[in-house]
Amino acid sequence: QVQLVESGGGLVQAGGSLRLSCAASGSIQIINVMGWYRQAPGNQRELVAVITGGGSTNYADSVKGRFTISRDNAKKTVYLQLNSLKPEDTAVYYCHVDRVVSLGRMYFEVWGQGTLVTVSS
Repeated sequence: QVQLVESGGGLVQAGGSLRLSCAASGSIQIINVMGWYRQAPGNQRELVAVITGGGSTNYADSVKGRFTISRDNAKKTVYLQLNSLKPEDTAVYYCHVDRVVSLGRMYFEVWGQGTLVTVSS
């Protein structure tokens, strides 16, 4: 079984920074696209950033220039560096993998449990 475990959320003042981490556990052979999504109260879950196995990235317009996604394939971990945080960045941030192969079995659309980021004004 594949699990995604997030860490790094918390409370920060506007203009501050946080770094989120998400590690995939299990006997994993291949991880395809890894990414971060977020969901604020009353809103739908939205894409924040994604990164392919080769390092290509894509960001939501609202976070471009402030957030940076990266991954360490050897550690099966994806990171999200959040800089210049704004109160509207307050949300639960979820790690996501679109496809992962573990012990010869492919899993689709795997989600982490979420980590809360709160930005105070």
